[in-house]
Amino acid sequence: MIRRGAIAVAVLLLGAVQAARADETCMSPYLPKITGQEDYVYAWTLGVEGMGDGSDKLVTIGATPGSPTYGKVVSSTSVGGRHEAHHAGFSDDRRYLWAGGLDDSKIWVFDVATDPAKPKLVRTIDTFVKDTGGVVGPHTFFALPGRMLIAALSNAKDKGGRTALVEYNNDGKYIQTVWLPKDAEYGYDVRVQPRLNRMLTSSFTGWNNYMMDFGKLLADPEAMKHFGQTMVLWDFHARKPIQTLQVPGAPLEIRWALQPRHNYAFTSTALTSKIWLIAQQPDGTFAAKAVADIGDPTKTPLPVDLSLSADDRWLFVATFMDGTVHVFDVADPEHPKEVATEHVGKQANMVSETWDGERVYVTSSLLANWDKKGADGEQFLKAYRWDGTSLTPLFAVDFEAAQLGRPHIMHFGQDRFYKNQIYSAADARTARAETP
Repeated sequence: MIRRGAIAVAVLLLGAVQAARADETCMSPYLPKITGQEDYVYAWTLGVEGMGDGSDKLVTIGATPGSPTYGKVVSSTSVGGRHEAHHAGFSDDRRYLWAGGLDDSKIWVFDVATDPAKPKLVRTIDTFVKDTGGVVGPHTFFALPGRMLIAALSNAKDKGGRTALVEYNNDGKYIQTVWLPKDAEYGYDVRVQPRLNRMLTSSFTGWNNYMMDFGKLLADPEAMKHFGQTMVLWDFHARKPIQTLQVPGAPLEIRWALQPRHNYAFTSTALTSKIWLIAQQPDGTFAAKAVADIGDPTKTPLPVDLSLSADDRWLFVATFMDGTVHVFDVADPEHPKEVATEHVGKQANMVSETWDGERVYVTSSLLANWDKKGADGEQFLKAYRWDGTSLTPLFAVDFEAAQLGRPHIMHFGQDRFYKNQIYSAADARTARAETP
């Protein structure tokens, strides 16, 4: 009886811990996870000429229900100028947020630990192209132990799609460049599954295309030929490609399944509007298969981002052109079923669910020259409640009205998390952990 009671208590405690998880999904497995309600949403934002200071900036939004700053701008930190702000990612201790510009390939590092409400710019790396031997367009920032792995989009020689993976240490020192294989030289996203010693990369297009006006791009048959059609599976520790998978239509974001028993990942193709499953086979290799349609590709819905729930049950897909979030039940990964849609605005880009599965955040901007114009080019960050059936609005921040610019990727922060971290005495910020 005592043993049964102990087991019951353990189960209850485990359930409480799991219910408290609230960090964003789809992050590096090397990151410490936030538990409990997120206090802040950090939005890496493109500057707009004549709007506010006109510069790219990191905008902090309050996210604690009941607080005076809930759903409001808490702070913004400008980097000076417009650089095509796009993606960002935390360092492995979650103390710093690295953010990149796709145009001139600059990287900015923000300290988000000292004062989570007011991130501080502490480092600028403006030698990326020179450091890396001609890599252009730092896109994905993926934390490794002591390092930042960066997937890029282009190169300095012809500004086409040939590109590479790059590594820096946490102090901003360049380590190495790993060029993608010749039969799959386009890049975009990178994700690592440590328990399988596998790394997966996807593919998009080069600087010549992503900096072009979207309407002009669609009308240019030659330019439309220059999009990636492959994904590469790597031996992670060796940094060597193992397989090249054919995934036509520009496969973008990668989302590995999070449960240990699931050895697969999802992606979506921007040009063909499909969900693809990349799954391990009995012989250990991987295979790519289209498993669902997101929309009519002739109408260019442009699926641009994915978020997979922590239990691998729900896949959230944002389609840019029609401003919609689609929710798929992927409990059977080979047969996804669309169970809900939410029209969030005139355009929609990044989508991120919290680990507790209760909230979903959406931003609006894709690329400066691809965003819609005029009234259709509205810019926002919106929060929704997800109850397993539908998305219910919680709050919205109008970035145009606030004169902030165009929000792209978002990440979450929490006061309590940083108060409970201990940093070395050599760090500028000393430990704030409470002692008994």
